Amino acid sequence: MKKFAQELSLSDTQKEQLRTHLVDKHPRLQELLKRNANISRTELVQKIVSIRGSLREQVVKFLTPQQLAKWDAEEARAKKLGSAQESGGLADGRGYPLHSAV
Repeated sequence: MKKFAQELSLSDTQKEQLRTHLVDKHPRLQELLKRNANISRTELVQKIVSIRGSLREQVVKFLTPQQLAKWDAEEARAKKLGSAQESGGLADGRGYPLHSAV
């Protein structure tokens, strides 16, 4: 999270708000992975996109427009990595991490 917070130039308050929302989403992701161990990568990516979308709804409330633009750029990069792995390209982890830098 430290690196991502630096990239976004988050204040201490923003860091805490982001941390709170990430901690809230983590159990949902764990449960998703546990319950859907045998689904296709495409289906998994779609479910994770939904969770990430709900996270964006929260961060838009406390990020500045410039920070939100950086957030969206990182989201786009993560989606691209997930798509690359699905099509046989390179990606990290499961191919679609919830902001691995956060």
